[in-house]
Amino acid sequence: MSVKSIVMIGNEILREKSAAVDFRTDPVDRYIQDLRDTLHQVQREKKIGRAIAGPQVACMKRIVYMEAGGQKIIMINPQLTSASQEMFEAWDSCFSADLAFFGKTLRHKTIAVHYFDENGTAAEDVFEDEMSELFQHEIDHLDGILFTDRIIDNQIMMRSEWEKLDR
Repeated sequence: MSVKSIVMIGNEILREKSAAVDFRTDPVDRYIQDLRDTLHQVQREKKIGRAIAGPQVACMKRIVYMEAGGQKIIMINPQLTSASQEMFEAWDSCFSADLAFFGKTLRHKTIAVHYFDENGTAAEDVFEDEMSELFQHEIDHLDGILFTDRIIDNQIMMRSEWEKLDR
């Protein structure tokens, strides 16, 4: 098991852009294992969370690991290729904020993402609604952007209040 410490907001590396993964020289399997094990640990501890990005475990590579609801998606070197003009508001939080508070963000309703899977096979998928929001959040991490940068109208709430919402 390779559970890593979560890098917290305030650490300057969360503001850095991640480098592309090189399938020839990078230990891709280790990156995936670190992200998977860390995500599973945080999910057990916090009872919430669906995905994690490389910078959140101090791996400054363009990699995202998502596992929730019986679905698993590994995105290596993801790029948004399109985003709908239609936007929606979503309450967002982050492991790097210890999931202590949520902020209301504005996200594209639909996005298309080009990426490579763990075998280096190219893929392009379209995501809508909550999955669109999730992958926008994770790809932002790879570009040094935090959900706190996306909060609209200074709308924040503590997790205990967010849990009371009828979502």
